[in-house]
Amino acid sequence: PKLAATLDEAAIRAGARAVRGPAVKVVLDDAPDEVNPKDVDPDLLIVHQQDIQMVVNIFWAAGAEAMTIQGQRVISTTGIKCVGNSVVLHDVPYAPPYEIVAIGDPAVLLAALDGSNQVTIYKQYAEVYQLGWKQERLGETTLPPYLSQGELKYAKPPR
Repeated sequence: PKLAATLDEAAIRAGARAVRGPAVKVVLDDAPDEVNPKDVDPDLLIVHQQDIQMVVNIFWAAGAEAMTIQGQRVISTTGIKCVGNSVVLHDVPYAPPYEIVAIGDPAVLLAALDGSNQVTIYKQYAEVYQLGWKQERLGETTLPPYLSQGELKYAKPPR
């Protein structure tokens, strides 16, 4: 029984099991197409990998138990990559809006967002350039397991 519980906990931490609990959702979106201020770099009008990574890192640091981006489970090897104006997760490209859902104590997760200087700066840009930022508390939510059978391409286990 103790070994089974340990294995089950390891499977949850590795993302191999669905997780259910209270959650928080953040949605990031590009500025509308009609927003095109003079002398403003167009890169300031879109969501970037680092913006998504900021939210993910804040959630992990605040004790999130599990997380998804665009409905895909985030695991230790998840890479968030910008490709043009889309983001690639687990080799699948996604267009905005980007939805990040984290299971954990909603009060703690929301407080971490509200207390972050990075989020404050992002929200200032969002207001000026009409980028989308929405955060909300969700009820009981189930996040799916990570289902890929993908193998590591570069890392090799020690001999």
